[in-house]
Amino acid sequence: MYVKYIQIFRKMEECYDQVVHPQKRRVVRLVLDGVMGRLIELKQEMVTLEFGEFHFMDDIISDLKLTPSDIEVPIPKYFLLERQKQLKERERLLASTLASMGIVEKESKPEESLSWEEAVKVVQVMERARQGRMHAKYMRGFLEQERHRQKRGEVSTMDEAYAAVIIQKAARGFVQRRRVRKERDNEFIFLGMIPPPDSQHSHDPIRLSEETQHARRLVQDANESEFQQALKVVRERLRETEGADIQERLKHQIRQWFIECKDLTGKFPDYPPEDEGGSKALFVNKTPDEIEKELAEAEEAKDKKKKDKGKEKKKAKKKEDKKKKKDDEDEGWQMTNSLYVTDVHEGHQSYKAVWFNRDEQDNLEQKHDVELIREEKRAEVEDEVRQQVDALMREELDNLKLVLDKDKGKRKAKKKKKAKKKKGKREKDLTPDRSMEELFEELVREGVIVRYPQVRLRDYLGSYNFLGTTLRQNEREPMPGLSDIRNVVTLFGVLPLGSESVHTKLVELKAKSKERKLDKAAPLVRAMLILGPRQTGKKMLLHGLCTEVGATLFDLTATNMAGKYPGKDGLKMLMHLVLKVGRALQPTVIHVGDCERMFMKKVPKSDKTEPKRFKKVLPKLIKAIKLDERILLVGTSQRPWEGDQKSLVSCHQKIVPIPRPDYNSRYMLWREFIKRHGGRIRDTLDLTSLTKVSDGYAGGHILEAVKQVLTEHRLEQQAARPLQAIEFIAPLAKMDPIYQDEEDQFKSWLEKTPHGKNRKKALEDAEGGQKDKKKGKKAAKK
Repeated sequence: MYVKYIQIFRKMEECYDQVVHPQKRRVVRLVLDGVMGRLIELKQEMVTLEFGEFHFMDDIISDLKLTPSDIEVPIPKYFLLERQKQLKERERLLASTLASMGIVEKESKPEESLSWEEAVKVVQVMERARQGRMHAKYMRGFLEQERHRQKRGEVSTMDEAYAAVIIQKAARGFVQRRRVRKERDNEFIFLGMIPPPDSQHSHDPIRLSEETQHARRLVQDANESEFQQALKVVRERLRETEGADIQERLKHQIRQWFIECKDLTGKFPDYPPEDEGGSKALFVNKTPDEIEKELAEAEEAKDKKKKDKGKEKKKAKKKEDKKKKKDDEDEGWQMTNSLYVTDVHEGHQSYKAVWFNRDEQDNLEQKHDVELIREEKRAEVEDEVRQQVDALMREELDNLKLVLDKDKGKRKAKKKKKAKKKKGKREKDLTPDRSMEELFEELVREGVIVRYPQVRLRDYLGSYNFLGTTLRQNEREPMPGLSDIRNVVTLFGVLPLGSESVHTKLVELKAKSKERKLDKAAPLVRAMLILGPRQTGKKMLLHGLCTEVGATLFDLTATNMAGKYPGKDGLKMLMHLVLKVGRALQPTVIHVGDCERMFMKKVPKSDKTEPKRFKKVLPKLIKAIKLDERILLVGTSQRPWEGDQKSLVSCHQKIVPIPRPDYNSRYMLWREFIKRHGGRIRDTLDLTSLTKVSDGYAGGHILEAVKQVLTEHRLEQQAARPLQAIEFIAPLAKMDPIYQDEEDQFKSWLEKTPHGKNRKKALEDAEGGQKDKKKGKKAAKK
């Protein structure tokens, strides 16, 4: 089911990105968000069942004839496309603040312009040199021809037929060798043994596809702007043309209801309150008798509820106890009810009812449908007019009751007491007199809000672990592939932060799981820990997460905060500023680097950053993040065993370990890094041997080696001297690899986490059950 939902998600994301009809896109968006949320729910169900964040589906991929790219979780493009104005405004404010501090980005200095005379002299020199080279080349060829003639002495007399055979032999041999070479290269490219040539031609299908997608997005923007304008125009026209008629019709209906109720009951009815929809509740095709019966039944039900509360509670407890016993004995695990399937069903029914059989032969440009807008806005105008009519008719009903009470000598109806709202605890605003721009500028100046490099998560290269299921069948716990890590960060970090509708539904699911005391079933994450050895890409994952959702990044690393906001009051002000500005600039990511140092028992005396001052503040900061706020705290750690494991794990809901790259990932890293830095991969470059030799080195080491080798001077020499694998070994030899002992430390640390302990216990229980079965079989044979 999880794999099928990923396939549906990929298709719906592409559909929403390329459909240009503005009204169809809204239906697709509803289904897309529903599928997105359901995918997160399924992933969390798998986590609770298998006690781990990573799941290996290489056997399922093989059975369904899929590739690892088919189960890659996509990131919707609308996360950034629909927030471009906000992102540009935030970037402008950040750039102006940094410029005022004297921090300017390094820009390439423009070359000094030459004068007209100097430019003419340069052109003349270059042209004369070119002509001289061409003349020398011509004379060299002419002299060689003369030498050949002198050597031969006589003009050779050859038969024309024999000469034609020689020419044909040479031509046909050349053509055949070229065809065989081309077929061999195509076969090697298809098998992945050699990289495809750089496609820079106009018929490149990938480039043409990207241009087509960009053109469709431009059409989307144009159609959307026209649609928004049409919404305003149609609403105003309906208010002008039909507003008065709607008002008179509603008044007539409400007065008729007054008269009918008076004739039946002998008194005027109570007007429905605004909370229940006002007069909208009256027009549900019901007679006054039915309405009076409903009101009487509601009053009787209230009286019964007060009397039978105690009995119902006792019965409910007994039923719950019985259900729990039955569930534990018989049913076992059951999938929780989804909050997103209803959205998917609603979107499907809406599309089926409106668009499935709609004839759009005349709408080739896919513009908006005015009739649908008119139907939607007519309901809005009617609700708006109804509120005005309710206020008038409520006064009219009160006047009628006053007249009737005067005739009968009754007192005025007592006013209902308003229920007092419980006041919740509010956080004190320590900066009530300061604007948000001033607070933003202060945090930028102090280095708390930082500018991060624009990196996409797809740039975090890595392959899928194809042996995960095989290793688990042999009772060995596999380490995740870099592709698996990318998917987990996308599911629990990018998607909830990027989509507001998905996040709000996760809040509802969290509340329901608390009611049922199943907090583990709620996939809403407020803190995530990314840990791994040096140079494995922890910062790159963080920057990719921020880039994909356009988040504001706060850096609360101890080294960055050294000497800033000292004392308890300073820390209190810092937490206040981070939460206040972070809530205003959602989505927000708070980074804490080397977070294990906050929970160290003894900090070295040479460390003057005071990391332990955040030990008590960090858990409070995480608790202060409300469920409906798109704020995520991301901690990174290189040596987690140096801190208190219990405190570190309790602060973070998700733990994402990054191992050393395996063979497939290293091969991909070498190939892509060399290409991106201008290198040409030919037969002389043995990537297989280079991948084998670089075992133990991470992606950062490989990138540094490529940068050291592929200098500008070396890139210019590639035509005459192709790249070789031995050139990259010398820079690697100067770096320290990640040894097996360090990776074993990470594995032993992960085994002590709650998921690691639960998984170990589950494996031991499964082994114990198998042994008991074997003993039973032996006893039965005896």
